[in-house]
Amino acid sequence: MDAVHRIILPRDDDPLDVRPMYLDEPENVHCQVDSRRGLTVPEHAKVSFATYFNAFPASYWKRWTVVDEVVLRMRVRGSGRIDVYRSKPSGDVVHLEGSFVRDAADWTSLEFPVSLRPFEDGGLIWFDAFTHETPLEIQDAEWAVRTPLPVKKVAVSITTMRPHDAVEALRALGSDPAVLDVVSNVFVADQGAVKVRSVAGFAEAEAGLGGRLEVIEQDNLGGAGGFTRGMFEAVEHTDADQIMLMDDDIRLEPEAVLRSNAFARAAASPVIVGSHMLNLQARTRLHSTAEIVDLGTCFWRAAPGAVTDHDFAVSSLRETPELHPRVDATYNGWWMCLFPREVIERTGYPLPLFIKWDDAEYSLRALEHGYPTVSLPGSAVWHMPWTDKNDSTDWQAYFHTRNRLVLAALHSPYDVRNGIVKHGLKLSLRHLLSMEYSTVVLQQKAIEDFLDGPAGLFDSLRSALPMVRALREEHSDAQRLESAREFPPPTFDMVRAEALLRPSKGKATIAVRAAKSVLHNLRPPQASAGDRPQLNVPALNARWFLLGNLDSATVSTADGTGVAFYKRDPDQFRSLMARAIRNYRRLGKEWPRLRRQYRDALPDLTSAEQWRKAFENR
Repeated sequence: MDAVHRIILPRDDDPLDVRPMYLDEPENVHCQVDSRRGLTVPEHAKVSFATYFNAFPASYWKRWTVVDEVVLRMRVRGSGRIDVYRSKPSGDVVHLEGSFVRDAADWTSLEFPVSLRPFEDGGLIWFDAFTHETPLEIQDAEWAVRTPLPVKKVAVSITTMRPHDAVEALRALGSDPAVLDVVSNVFVADQGAVKVRSVAGFAEAEAGLGGRLEVIEQDNLGGAGGFTRGMFEAVEHTDADQIMLMDDDIRLEPEAVLRSNAFARAAASPVIVGSHMLNLQARTRLHSTAEIVDLGTCFWRAAPGAVTDHDFAVSSLRETPELHPRVDATYNGWWMCLFPREVIERTGYPLPLFIKWDDAEYSLRALEHGYPTVSLPGSAVWHMPWTDKNDSTDWQAYFHTRNRLVLAALHSPYDVRNGIVKHGLKLSLRHLLSMEYSTVVLQQKAIEDFLDGPAGLFDSLRSALPMVRALREEHSDAQRLESAREFPPPTFDMVRAEALLRPSKGKATIAVRAAKSVLHNLRPPQASAGDRPQLNVPALNARWFLLGNLDSATVSTADGTGVAFYKRDPDQFRSLMARAIRNYRRLGKEWPRLRRQYRDALPDLTSAEQWRKAFENR
């Protein structure tokens, strides 16, 4: 039998608060973790494996693979009882089978076959262990399939600007011999100023990968250029059956590599296998069970029925019915995502978008070729949460705006002009009222570059980031300072600020507040506000209905590492709003032509030949 989902336990260097991801233990029970694959359940205890990493996602295997039965197998020693359970899509729990283990002095093997027939719409499978007078040891528990699966090797592609993080990811990748058995190649696209090879620990990480590692030093071509380089090397220069993209700034659960590999090997037809994102700073929290691109608005969001920001330390898998239905995705972020070779060969390479929307666009394009994306429960990495990044207002605002328009032009079946124009103008006004002039400048430059057509996309892989940095240098709201202590104390009335932060109810009230804020932004600011901030505003309170009534403020960065000094400028307010109106009017008028232009250019933009030229253009 082939193991497809091994039962795993926390690593030695994991904090105690991560245990709920692996074990569901009552408050008065604490199992002894003997290894990554073994534990001892103490006497008079019950422990459940109905957890994120150890419950088997039966519904996903029923829907997408040729497997119709799985077998739970393990080795046990001591005394106790093993019981197997399943859940329904409603979250209701059903007992399937159980077995006593009586005074086993030597290791005893147990097997429990479970049919996947009732799992079309949802449900998971797990087991619980019970003890009485003596402990029970469990080793090498796993879910396996009777029919041998085809052997398929994985080439891993990591892109990095953070060499220390990359070394940690490489070390984790090489830490499990079973993972190395399925990994044929590891490509690192090194795009940073400090090179991976120069970082302490690299030699050890390289040795752990046993000759599989190839570091490719190239210009900073963004995530798109880095990931595509790994795809390109794997498809053009290896016979790997699967290509897995992986971020560098993650904490890797190596088992996720095996689970993604096994799922793709068992798939009834080729699918993209995405892994979930867990919160690196609060490691029992899951970002989302599945995500989609809403092609009516051309924004990504949680899929219908998806659970977001769920904390398993607060509510276990068994206690959360919403986690038991199967949820379908249309894309998965490239913090970790696996592609069968066939998908890349037929879909082409990613678009040259530098960063942002490249993952979503690629999955939509693959789906048009008949290759869906599955976000697989139990396969995940820990990644920095989006709440600690403000990438919609910082330098990445340019790429968010331009690349979303590219995706909309290529893939939306709807006439999205009115929605894009209305939302864009509203967003521009909100940023201007918030004194975020650099953000609006970048957004308008992005629209103008989109209007120029797709011909410059490959050149922008190298030119866009320097251009963005130069534009931001002209605006104080883009300059980070260490702390608000660098300025005199603020002068604005704190009680009035508190009142301004209260959200309005009703469109009429919001419109009145917006009109007052607009009038305020057209008046000359107080002369003293340019040197002395009126208020120190925390990142969470940086809302237009507060900032729109100020002449200046220090605003904290999302990660809390500094502040920016926002200063109101009526001339910039007028000129940037006029520029936004002109650009969005033109965008709405020229949209049909732009759609045709970008769609006609797609084969060339995603071709191996064009990417080869981009890599060779040093």
